[in-house]
Amino acid sequence: MDLRRHFIEHPASVDETYGEHARAALGFAASLAAASVAAAVHAVVPALCERSASRRVCALYDKMTTGKRAANAPQRLAA
Repeated sequence: MDLRRHFIEHPASVDETYGEHARAALGFAASLAAASVAAAVHAVVPALCERSASRRVCALYDKMTTGKRAANAPQRLAA
């Protein structure tokens, strides 16, 4: 198995270097973690963080489906 393929092919498929892709993915992970915390807080105290998690998820969706990322991404979100 060509280990290099795991680090090069996918970032290249979205027109990014490994470093650019890592930064983007880590940014998404951090935002999802924050959304998760907001959702957990909301579960315990419903009056808090009423829209925090959904706003973050919507922002991530917009980021993923517009601009450079959308133009280079496979059409897997269209279905």
